[in-house]
Amino acid sequence: MKTKDIFNLLHNAVESKFLGKKISQREMANRLDISMRTYQDWKLGNSQPQSAVAIFKMLTELDDDDVLHVVRRIRRGLEEKS
Repeated sequence: MKTKDIFNLLHNAVESKFLGKKISQREMANRLDISMRTYQDWKLGNSQPQSAVAIFKMLTELDDDDVLHVVRRIRRGLEEKS
């Protein structure tokens, strides 16, 4: 699976979380604290953040429960920064 496909999958998953409410690329970029142009490039596959590729690969090495545990820890860490 290509990185752009993963970004599109994740974008759709976030939209599903909000009951199918469309989330613009601008809004998603704002949530990620990046420029809209950067987000568009990632979604289109024009560029890819190397760290994201490494993270995706690392997550595939884990079992489902472990992925969930890691993501929850990341969420807590991000919420603490807010």
